[in-house]
Amino acid sequence: MPHTLRFPEAAELPPVREVAAAEVAAAVAGGRRLVVLDDDPTGTQTVADVPVLTAWTVEDLRWALRQDSAAFFVLTNTRSLAPDAAAARNREIVRALAQASEAEGVGYVLASRGDSTLRGHFPLETDVLAQEVPVDGVVLVPAYIEAGRLTAGSVHWMRTAQGMLPVAESEFAKDATFGYTHSALPEWIEEKTGGRIPAGDVLRITLDDLRLRGPEHVASLLASLKDGRPAVADALRDDDLRVLALASAAAEEAGARLLYRVGPSFVRARAGQAAHAPLTAEQLRSFGRPEDPAGAVDTATRGADRRASSHGLIAVGSHVGLTTRQLDRLRERGGLVEFELDVPALLDEKRRAAHIAEVAGACATALDTGEVVLRTTRSLVTGTDADDSLAIARSVSAALVETVRAITAERRPAFVVAKGGITSSDIATEGLEIRHAWARGTLLPGIVSLWEPVSGPNVGIPYIVFAGNVGDEDALADAVALLRSR
Repeated sequence: MPHTLRFPEAAELPPVREVAAAEVAAAVAGGRRLVVLDDDPTGTQTVADVPVLTAWTVEDLRWALRQDSAAFFVLTNTRSLAPDAAAARNREIVRALAQASEAEGVGYVLASRGDSTLRGHFPLETDVLAQEVPVDGVVLVPAYIEAGRLTAGSVHWMRTAQGMLPVAESEFAKDATFGYTHSALPEWIEEKTGGRIPAGDVLRITLDDLRLRGPEHVASLLASLKDGRPAVADALRDDDLRVLALASAAAEEAGARLLYRVGPSFVRARAGQAAHAPLTAEQLRSFGRPEDPAGAVDTATRGADRRASSHGLIAVGSHVGLTTRQLDRLRERGGLVEFELDVPALLDEKRRAAHIAEVAGACATALDTGEVVLRTTRSLVTGTDADDSLAIARSVSAALVETVRAITAERRPAFVVAKGGITSSDIATEGLEIRHAWARGTLLPGIVSLWEPVSGPNVGIPYIVFAGNVGDEDALADAVALLRSR
Protein backbone atom coordinates (compact mmCIF):
# COMPACT_ATOMS: atom_id res chain seq x y z
CA MET A 1 0.00 0.00 0.00
CA PRO A 2 1.63 3.33 -1.02
CA HIS A 3 2.29 5.87 1.71
CA THR A 4 0.34 9.13 1.88
CA LEU A 5 3.18 11.28 3.23
CA ARG A 6 5.18 13.25 0.66
CA PHE A 7 8.80 14.33 0.86
CA PRO A 8 9.08 18.01 -0.09
CA GLU A 9 10.39 19.03 -3.50
CA ALA A 10 13.52 21.20 -3.58
CA ALA A 11 11.51 24.20 -4.81
CA GLU A 12 9.31 24.00 -1.71
CA LEU A 13 12.21 24.27 0.72
CA PRO A 14 13.55 27.50 2.22
CA PRO A 15 17.06 28.43 1.10
CA VAL A 16 19.89 26.86 3.05
CA ARG A 17 21.50 29.00 5.75
CA GLU A 18 25.18 28.16 5.35
CA VAL A 19 27.17 27.79 8.56
CA ALA A 20 30.84 26.80 8.61
CA ALA A 21 31.97 24.06 10.97
CA ALA A 22 34.66 26.46 12.20
CA GLU A 23 31.96 28.82 13.47
CA VAL A 24 30.50 26.07 15.63
CA ALA A 25 33.96 25.00 16.78
CA ALA A 26 34.65 28.55 17.94
CA ALA A 27 31.29 28.73 19.73
CA VAL A 28 31.87 25.54 21.73
CA ALA A 29 35.62 25.98 22.34
CA GLY A 30 36.44 25.94 26.02
CA GLY A 31 32.85 25.07 26.90
CA ARG A 32 31.29 21.95 28.25
CA ARG A 33 32.36 18.66 26.69
CA LEU A 34 29.78 16.76 24.65
CA VAL A 35 29.62 13.25 26.12
CA VAL A 36 27.84 10.84 23.79
CA LEU A 37 26.39 7.72 25.41
CA ASP A 38 26.21 5.51 22.35
CA ASP A 39 23.84 2.56 22.42
CA ASP A 40 25.98 0.79 19.82
CA PRO A 41 29.34 1.76 18.26
CA THR A 42 28.01 3.08 14.96
CA GLY A 43 27.51 6.65 16.17
CA THR A 44 31.19 7.38 15.55
CA GLN A 45 30.89 7.10 11.78
CA THR A 46 30.49 10.84 11.16
CA VAL A 47 33.49 12.08 13.15
CA ALA A 48 37.27 11.85 13.08
CA ASP A 49 39.90 11.88 15.82
CA VAL A 50 37.44 11.58 18.67
CA PRO A 51 38.10 9.41 21.78
CA VAL A 52 35.99 6.33 22.42
CA LEU A 53 35.57 4.48 25.70
CA THR A 54 34.18 0.99 26.08
CA ALA A 55 34.54 1.16 29.88
CA TRP A 56 33.33 3.85 32.24
CA THR A 57 35.16 3.80 35.51
CA VAL A 58 35.92 7.23 36.90
CA GLU A 59 39.51 6.83 35.70
CA ASP A 60 38.43 5.89 32.16
CA LEU A 61 36.19 8.94 32.00
CA ARG A 62 38.94 11.17 33.39
CA TRP A 63 41.22 9.93 30.59
CA ALA A 64 38.62 10.95 28.01
CA LEU A 65 38.03 14.35 29.61
CA ARG A 66 41.78 15.05 29.45
CA GLN A 67 41.93 14.50 25.68
CA ASP A 68 41.98 17.46 23.31
CA SER A 69 38.56 16.93 21.76
CA ALA A 70 35.22 18.74 21.89
CA ALA A 71 33.39 15.43 22.31
CA PHE A 72 33.92 11.81 23.21
CA PHE A 73 31.89 8.62 23.04
CA VAL A 74 31.08 6.11 25.74
CA LEU A 75 29.99 2.83 24.22
CA THR A 76 27.06 1.66 26.34
CA ASN A 77 25.77 -1.11 24.02
CA THR A 78 22.39 -0.70 25.68
CA ARG A 79 20.46 -1.59 22.54
CA SER A 80 21.42 -5.20 23.21
CA LEU A 81 20.22 -5.09 26.83
CA ALA A 82 16.85 -5.63 28.46
CA PRO A 83 15.21 -2.41 29.69
CA ASP A 84 16.17 -2.76 33.36
CA ALA A 85 19.81 -3.47 32.49
CA ALA A 86 19.89 -0.58 30.02
CA ALA A 87 18.55 1.78 32.67
CA ALA A 88 21.07 0.59 35.25
CA ARG A 89 23.97 1.04 32.82
CA ASN A 90 22.98 4.61 31.99
CA ARG A 91 22.78 5.45 35.70
CA GLU A 92 26.15 3.86 36.40
CA ILE A 93 27.87 5.80 33.63
CA VAL A 94 26.41 9.20 34.39
CA ARG A 95 27.20 8.88 38.10
CA ALA A 96 30.82 8.01 37.32
CA LEU A 97 30.91 10.89 34.83
CA ALA A 98 29.81 13.33 37.53
CA GLN A 99 32.78 12.26 39.67
CA ALA A 100 35.21 12.43 36.76
CA SER A 101 33.94 15.86 35.75
CA GLU A 102 34.44 17.21 39.25
CA ALA A 103 37.93 15.70 39.48
CA GLU A 104 39.04 17.16 36.15
CA GLY A 105 37.18 20.44 36.45
CA VAL A 106 35.54 19.93 33.06
CA GLY A 107 31.81 20.42 32.50
CA TYR A 108 29.75 18.29 30.17
CA VAL A 109 26.47 18.02 28.31
CA LEU A 110 24.89 14.65 27.54
CA ALA A 111 23.75 13.18 24.25
CA SER A 112 22.08 9.78 24.12
CA ARG A 113 22.95 8.43 20.68
CA GLY A 114 20.31 6.17 19.17
CA ASP A 115 19.74 4.53 15.82
CA SER A 116 18.90 6.82 12.90
CA THR A 117 16.06 4.49 11.99
CA LEU A 118 14.55 5.11 15.45
CA ARG A 119 15.30 1.77 17.09
CA GLY A 120 16.44 1.68 20.70
CA HIS A 121 15.41 2.25 24.32
CA PHE A 122 13.48 5.49 23.98
CA PRO A 123 12.14 7.10 26.13
CA LEU A 124 13.74 4.86 28.75
CA GLU A 125 17.28 6.18 28.32
CA THR A 126 16.45 9.86 28.23
CA ASP A 127 14.07 9.38 31.17
CA VAL A 128 16.83 7.80 33.23
CA LEU A 129 19.38 10.45 32.30
CA ALA A 130 16.91 13.23 33.12
CA GLN A 131 16.38 11.69 36.56
CA GLU A 132 20.14 11.75 37.19
CA VAL A 133 20.84 15.15 35.62
CA PRO A 134 17.66 17.27 35.67
CA VAL A 135 16.94 18.91 32.33
CA ASP A 136 14.60 21.50 30.88
CA GLY A 137 14.18 19.81 27.52
CA VAL A 138 14.98 16.71 25.48
CA VAL A 139 15.94 17.45 21.88
CA LEU A 140 15.37 14.65 19.37
CA VAL A 141 17.56 14.85 16.25
CA PRO A 142 17.73 11.44 14.49
CA ALA A 143 19.13 12.71 11.18
CA TYR A 144 22.03 10.86 9.56
CA ILE A 145 22.83 12.92 6.50
CA GLU A 146 25.17 10.61 4.54
CA ALA A 147 22.96 7.58 5.06
CA GLY A 148 19.89 9.47 3.78
CA ARG A 149 18.01 9.54 7.11
CA LEU A 150 16.47 13.01 6.91
CA THR A 151 13.77 14.94 8.74
CA ALA A 152 11.42 17.43 7.08
CA GLY A 153 8.10 18.69 8.36
CA SER A 154 8.88 16.76 11.57
CA VAL A 155 8.62 13.52 9.55
CA HIS A 156 11.63 11.19 9.46
CA TRP A 157 12.55 9.70 6.09
CA MET A 158 15.07 7.30 4.65
CA ARG A 159 16.54 7.32 1.17
CA THR A 160 16.02 4.13 -0.82
CA ALA A 161 16.66 3.11 -4.40
CA GLN A 162 12.98 3.84 -5.05
CA GLY A 163 13.06 7.30 -3.46
CA MET A 164 12.39 8.76 -0.03
CA LEU A 165 10.43 6.43 2.23
CA PRO A 166 8.77 7.34 5.56
CA VAL A 167 10.90 5.46 8.05
CA ALA A 168 7.95 3.64 9.63
CA GLU A 169 7.46 1.87 6.29
CA SER A 170 11.02 0.53 6.23
CA GLU A 171 12.19 -2.92 7.28
CA PHE A 172 13.77 -1.34 10.37
CA ALA A 173 10.38 -0.29 11.78
CA LYS A 174 9.46 -3.98 11.91
CA ASP A 175 12.26 -4.71 14.39
CA ALA A 176 11.16 -7.51 16.73
CA THR A 177 12.23 -5.55 19.82
CA PHE A 178 12.02 -1.87 18.86
CA GLY A 179 9.35 -1.71 16.17
CA TYR A 180 7.03 1.27 15.66
CA THR A 181 4.29 2.57 13.36
CA HIS A 182 4.74 6.37 13.07
CA SER A 183 7.17 8.36 10.90
CA ALA A 184 6.10 11.80 12.18
CA LEU A 185 8.36 12.34 15.18
CA PRO A 186 5.79 13.96 17.50
CA GLU A 187 3.43 11.02 16.90
CA TRP A 188 6.36 8.61 17.28
CA ILE A 189 7.11 10.16 20.70
CA GLU A 190 3.46 9.76 21.70
CA GLU A 191 3.57 6.14 20.54
CA LYS A 192 6.82 5.35 22.35
CA THR A 193 5.74 7.04 25.59
CA GLY A 194 2.42 5.22 25.56
CA GLY A 195 0.56 8.52 25.40
CA ARG A 196 2.40 10.07 28.35
CA ILE A 197 3.63 12.81 26.02
CA PRO A 198 0.95 13.77 23.47
CA ALA A 199 2.15 14.69 20.01
CA GLY A 200 0.69 18.17 20.46
CA ASP A 201 3.01 18.85 23.40
CA VAL A 202 6.16 18.33 21.33
CA LEU A 203 8.02 21.46 20.18
CA ARG A 204 8.72 21.33 16.44
CA ILE A 205 11.86 23.03 15.16
CA THR A 206 11.26 23.33 11.44
CA LEU A 207 13.39 24.09 8.41
CA ASP A 208 11.83 27.57 8.38
CA ASP A 209 13.06 28.08 11.95
CA LEU A 210 16.56 26.87 11.11
CA ARG A 211 17.03 28.44 7.70
CA LEU A 212 14.93 31.60 7.71
CA ARG A 213 14.89 32.67 11.36
CA GLY A 214 18.31 31.37 12.34
CA PRO A 215 20.30 30.47 15.47
CA GLU A 216 19.03 33.23 17.76
CA HIS A 217 15.41 32.30 17.12
CA VAL A 218 16.09 28.58 17.55
CA ALA A 219 18.00 29.32 20.76
CA SER A 220 14.91 31.10 22.07
CA LEU A 221 12.78 28.07 21.19
CA LEU A 222 15.17 25.77 23.04
CA ALA A 223 15.26 28.13 26.01
CA SER A 224 11.46 27.90 26.22
CA LEU A 225 11.59 24.18 27.06
CA LYS A 226 10.64 23.38 30.64
CA ASP A 227 10.07 20.27 32.76
CA GLY A 228 11.74 17.92 30.27
CA ARG A 229 9.50 18.87 27.36
CA PRO A 230 10.67 17.23 24.11
CA ALA A 231 11.55 19.00 20.89
CA VAL A 232 12.11 17.52 17.43
CA ALA A 233 14.33 19.12 14.81
CA ASP A 234 14.27 18.99 11.02
CA ALA A 235 17.54 18.44 9.15
CA LEU A 236 18.29 17.82 5.50
CA ARG A 237 21.97 18.73 5.50
CA ASP A 238 24.85 19.53 7.81
CA ASP A 239 24.19 23.27 7.69
CA ASP A 240 20.79 22.70 9.32
CA LEU A 241 22.46 20.79 12.11
CA ARG A 242 25.13 23.45 12.54
CA VAL A 243 22.42 26.10 12.98
CA LEU A 244 20.92 23.86 15.65
CA ALA A 245 24.35 23.37 17.24
CA LEU A 246 24.93 27.13 17.46
CA ALA A 247 21.46 27.58 18.93
CA SER A 248 21.88 24.82 21.49
CA ALA A 249 25.27 26.14 22.60
CA ALA A 250 23.79 29.62 23.02
CA ALA A 251 20.76 28.30 24.92
CA GLU A 252 22.98 26.30 27.25
CA GLU A 253 25.26 29.30 27.82
CA ALA A 254 22.15 31.24 28.86
CA GLY A 255 21.27 28.54 31.39
CA ALA A 256 19.07 26.05 29.53
CA ARG A 257 19.66 22.46 30.60
CA LEU A 258 19.29 20.33 27.50
CA LEU A 259 19.58 16.61 26.87
CA TYR A 260 19.92 15.27 23.33
CA ARG A 261 18.67 12.06 21.73
CA VAL A 262 20.41 12.00 18.38
CA GLY A 263 21.53 10.12 15.33
CA PRO A 264 25.17 10.32 14.26
CA SER A 265 25.16 13.60 12.33
CA PHE A 266 24.32 16.00 15.18
CA VAL A 267 27.44 14.87 17.03
CA ARG A 268 29.65 16.01 14.17
CA ALA A 269 27.85 19.35 13.95
CA ARG A 270 27.98 19.99 17.69
CA ALA A 271 31.68 19.02 17.85
CA GLY A 272 32.45 21.67 15.23
CA GLN A 273 33.69 19.19 12.65
CA ALA A 274 33.12 19.31 8.92
CA ALA A 275 32.51 16.17 6.91
CA HIS A 276 35.76 14.31 6.38
CA ALA A 277 36.91 12.52 3.27
CA PRO A 278 37.27 8.75 3.72
CA LEU A 279 40.59 7.45 4.98
CA THR A 280 43.18 6.49 2.40
CA ALA A 281 45.36 3.41 2.28
CA GLU A 282 48.35 5.59 3.22
CA GLN A 283 46.56 6.85 6.32
CA LEU A 284 45.59 3.31 7.26
CA ARG A 285 49.25 2.29 7.17
CA SER A 286 50.08 4.98 9.75
CA PHE A 287 48.02 3.39 12.52
CA GLY A 288 49.40 1.05 15.13
CA ARG A 289 51.20 3.14 17.76
CA PRO A 290 50.29 1.95 21.27
CA GLU A 291 49.11 4.32 23.97
CA ASP A 292 52.01 3.27 26.18
CA PRO A 293 54.53 0.42 26.28
CA ALA A 294 52.33 -1.57 28.65
CA GLY A 295 49.64 -1.63 26.00
CA ALA A 296 51.83 -3.20 23.33
CA VAL A 297 50.11 -6.11 21.69
CA ASP A 298 52.58 -8.90 22.17
CA THR A 299 53.24 -8.22 25.85
CA ALA A 300 49.54 -8.11 26.72
CA THR A 301 47.52 -10.60 28.66
CA ARG A 302 47.06 -13.05 25.82
CA GLY A 303 48.36 -13.87 22.37
CA ALA A 304 52.03 -13.11 23.10
CA ASP A 305 53.21 -15.82 20.72
CA ARG A 306 50.54 -15.50 18.04
CA ARG A 307 51.50 -15.09 14.42
CA ALA A 308 50.54 -11.94 12.52
CA SER A 309 48.43 -12.46 9.41
CA SER A 310 48.37 -10.30 6.31
CA HIS A 311 44.67 -11.05 5.98
CA GLY A 312 41.65 -9.68 7.81
CA LEU A 313 38.70 -11.08 9.73
CA ILE A 314 35.14 -10.05 8.82
CA ALA A 315 32.55 -10.96 11.45
CA VAL A 316 28.93 -10.67 10.33
CA GLY A 317 26.14 -10.69 12.89
CA SER A 318 23.55 -8.34 11.38
CA HIS A 319 20.50 -10.04 9.85
CA VAL A 320 18.92 -7.15 7.96
CA GLY A 321 18.40 -7.76 4.25
CA LEU A 322 20.94 -5.13 3.25
CA THR A 323 23.73 -6.94 5.11
CA THR A 324 22.94 -10.20 3.33
CA ARG A 325 23.05 -8.46 -0.04
CA GLN A 326 26.34 -6.76 0.87
CA LEU A 327 27.80 -10.12 1.85
CA ASP A 328 26.75 -11.53 -1.53
CA ARG A 329 28.62 -8.71 -3.30
CA LEU A 330 31.71 -9.31 -1.18
CA ARG A 331 31.70 -12.96 -2.22
CA GLU A 332 31.65 -11.91 -5.86
CA ARG A 333 35.00 -10.10 -5.38
CA GLY A 334 36.68 -13.38 -4.34
CA GLY A 335 39.61 -14.09 -2.03
CA LEU A 336 37.43 -15.16 0.90
CA VAL A 337 37.29 -18.19 3.15
CA GLU A 338 33.88 -18.40 4.80
CA PHE A 339 32.70 -20.08 7.98
CA GLU A 340 29.26 -20.25 9.59
CA LEU A 341 28.21 -20.37 13.21
CA ASP A 342 25.04 -22.42 13.21
CA VAL A 343 22.47 -20.67 15.39
CA PRO A 344 20.55 -23.84 16.40
CA ALA A 345 23.87 -25.33 17.54
CA LEU A 346 24.68 -22.17 19.50
CA LEU A 347 21.33 -22.33 21.29
CA ASP A 348 21.95 -25.97 22.28
CA GLU A 349 24.10 -25.92 25.43
CA LYS A 350 25.38 -29.45 24.74
CA ARG A 351 26.73 -28.47 21.32
CA ARG A 352 27.63 -24.80 21.79
CA ALA A 353 31.20 -24.95 23.17
CA ALA A 354 32.46 -27.60 20.79
CA HIS A 355 30.93 -25.84 17.79
CA ILE A 356 32.56 -22.52 18.72
CA ALA A 357 35.97 -24.17 19.25
CA GLU A 358 35.79 -26.00 15.92
CA VAL A 359 34.86 -22.88 13.94
CA ALA A 360 37.41 -20.68 15.70
CA GLY A 361 40.24 -23.09 14.98
CA ALA A 362 39.31 -23.32 11.33
CA CYS A 363 39.10 -19.52 11.00
CA ALA A 364 42.50 -18.96 12.62
CA THR A 365 44.12 -21.42 10.21
CA ALA A 366 42.35 -19.90 7.22
CA LEU A 367 43.75 -16.44 8.02
CA ASP A 368 47.02 -17.72 6.58
CA THR A 369 45.48 -17.94 3.11
CA GLY A 370 42.83 -15.23 2.72
CA GLU A 371 40.28 -12.88 4.26
CA VAL A 372 38.04 -14.84 6.61
CA VAL A 373 34.29 -14.25 6.83
CA LEU A 374 32.74 -15.47 10.06
CA ARG A 375 28.98 -15.26 9.97
CA THR A 376 25.96 -16.55 11.79
CA THR A 377 23.18 -18.45 10.06
CA ARG A 378 21.48 -15.99 7.71
CA SER A 379 17.96 -17.13 8.64
CA LEU A 380 16.91 -15.07 11.63
CA VAL A 381 15.78 -17.01 14.70
CA THR A 382 13.28 -15.04 16.79
CA GLY A 383 11.57 -15.77 20.10
CA THR A 384 7.99 -15.81 21.24
CA ASP A 385 8.05 -12.12 22.21
CA ALA A 386 10.33 -9.07 22.14
CA ASP A 387 12.22 -10.02 25.32
CA ASP A 388 12.75 -13.60 24.11
CA SER A 389 14.00 -12.34 20.73
CA LEU A 390 16.45 -10.01 22.48
CA ALA A 391 17.70 -12.88 24.66
CA ILE A 392 18.34 -15.03 21.57
CA ALA A 393 20.15 -12.15 19.87
CA ARG A 394 22.37 -11.72 22.95
CA SER A 395 23.19 -15.43 23.06
CA VAL A 396 24.13 -15.54 19.38
CA SER A 397 26.15 -12.33 19.67
CA ALA A 398 28.02 -13.73 22.67
CA ALA A 399 28.95 -16.81 20.67
CA LEU A 400 30.22 -14.72 17.77
CA VAL A 401 32.30 -12.66 20.20
CA GLU A 402 33.69 -15.77 21.88
CA THR A 403 34.71 -17.11 18.50
CA VAL A 404 36.44 -13.85 17.52
CA ARG A 405 38.27 -13.81 20.85
CA ALA A 406 39.54 -17.34 20.27
CA ILE A 407 40.62 -16.54 16.71
CA THR A 408 42.54 -13.40 17.66
CA ALA A 409 44.23 -15.19 20.56
CA GLU A 410 45.81 -17.50 17.99
CA ARG A 411 46.37 -15.11 15.07
CA ARG A 412 46.76 -11.32 14.85
CA PRO A 413 44.54 -10.26 11.91
CA ALA A 414 45.59 -7.41 9.64
CA PHE A 415 42.19 -5.85 10.36
CA VAL A 416 38.83 -6.75 11.87
CA VAL A 417 35.47 -5.75 10.39
CA ALA A 418 32.37 -6.17 12.54
CA LYS A 419 29.07 -6.02 10.65
CA GLY A 420 26.09 -5.05 12.78
CA GLY A 421 25.56 -2.65 15.69
CA ILE A 422 25.33 -5.12 18.58
CA THR A 423 27.95 -7.27 16.89
CA SER A 424 30.49 -4.46 16.63
CA SER A 425 29.96 -3.38 20.22
CA ASP A 426 30.41 -6.82 21.70
CA ILE A 427 33.43 -7.62 19.56
CA ALA A 428 35.09 -4.35 20.55
CA THR A 429 34.63 -4.83 24.28
CA GLU A 430 34.78 -8.59 24.73
CA GLY A 431 36.31 -9.99 21.57
CA LEU A 432 39.20 -7.55 21.13
CA GLU A 433 39.22 -6.16 24.69
CA ILE A 434 39.38 -2.55 23.52
CA ARG A 435 39.06 -0.14 26.45
CA HIS A 436 40.31 3.14 24.92
CA ALA A 437 40.32 3.92 21.21
CA TRP A 438 40.23 6.81 18.78
CA ALA A 439 37.63 6.99 16.04
CA ARG A 440 39.95 8.01 13.19
CA GLY A 441 37.48 8.49 10.36
CA THR A 442 35.56 6.41 7.87
CA LEU A 443 36.27 4.01 5.04
CA LEU A 444 33.37 5.32 2.97
CA PRO A 445 31.86 8.83 2.82
CA GLY A 446 30.22 9.44 6.20
CA ILE A 447 29.78 5.77 7.03
CA VAL A 448 31.78 2.79 8.30
CA SER A 449 33.92 4.05 11.16
CA LEU A 450 37.49 2.95 11.78
CA TRP A 451 38.72 2.77 15.35
CA GLU A 452 42.38 2.61 16.35
CA PRO A 453 42.65 0.73 19.67
CA VAL A 454 45.18 2.43 21.96
CA SER A 455 45.06 0.01 24.87
CA GLY A 456 44.73 -3.72 25.41
CA PRO A 457 46.05 -6.78 23.56
CA ASN A 458 45.01 -5.62 20.09
CA VAL A 459 46.57 -2.15 19.97
CA GLY A 460 46.81 -0.77 16.47
CA ILE A 461 44.70 -3.34 14.64
CA PRO A 462 42.28 -1.31 12.49
CA TYR A 463 38.81 -2.09 13.82
CA ILE A 464 35.95 -1.31 11.47
CA VAL A 465 32.49 -0.61 12.88
CA PHE A 466 30.04 -1.36 10.09
CA ALA A 467 26.34 -0.93 10.91
CA GLY A 468 23.91 -3.41 9.45
CA ASN A 469 21.70 -0.78 7.87
CA VAL A 470 24.06 1.56 6.00
CA GLY A 471 25.68 1.74 2.59
CA ASP A 472 24.74 0.42 -0.82
CA GLU A 473 25.08 -3.19 -1.84
CA ASP A 474 28.78 -2.76 -2.73
CA ALA A 475 29.73 -0.97 0.51
CA LEU A 476 31.13 -3.97 2.37
CA ALA A 477 33.13 -5.12 -0.65
CA ASP A 478 34.48 -1.61 -1.21
CA ALA A 479 35.53 -1.25 2.44
CA VAL A 480 37.33 -4.58 2.42
CA ALA A 481 39.07 -3.66 -0.84
CA LEU A 482 40.43 -0.48 0.77
CA LEU A 483 41.66 -2.43 3.79
CA ARG A 484 43.36 -4.96 1.53
CA SER A 485 45.12 -2.13 -0.32
CA ARG A 486 47.03 -1.04 2.80
